[in-house]
Amino acid sequence: MTNTALYSNLIDRYNAISFTHDYIFGFTYKGNVYACKTTSKVLPYILTLDKASRGAGYAIRFKPNTAQKLFLLKDSEVICSVKFFDEMVAESKYNRGEIFEKIITEKGGQAWEKDNLKFTEAPDAIIDGIGYQIKFEKATFTNEKSLASLEK
Repeated sequence: MTNTALYSNLIDRYNAISFTHDYIFGFTYKGNVYACKTTSKVLPYILTLDKASRGAGYAIRFKPNTAQKLFLLKDSEVICSVKFFDEMVAESKYNRGEIFEKIITEKGGQAWEKDNLKFTEAPDAIIDGIGYQIKFEKATFTNEKSLASLEK
């Protein structure tokens, strides 16, 4: 299987079992943290095929390059400065993705708490009646080993 076919296969398999197909992607650009509300239709344009760790085959990740950030920017809003965001992360026990999820959830008028629900079971947040998966740059969507396990 070529890398292009593998990439498409992983995205298709992920979408087939994902609880929601609505996303809020977070990324940094020129000193700000942005959030982009979108759907799974953009996944082939903004994800990256990468080697997974610990022998789990290949993974699909949200690691946007500048062109991909510019693609997302047209439908994005500024959430905060990178400086403020980094301070929040430094003062917390949570990672960048969790802090971004917390900011977005609270901005949506809800209390946030860390959970370990699978992407097949529930969205990360429900905002204005829409369930969203929330991903911040460098997030791993899934890998071949996890997909095979979840598809059983």
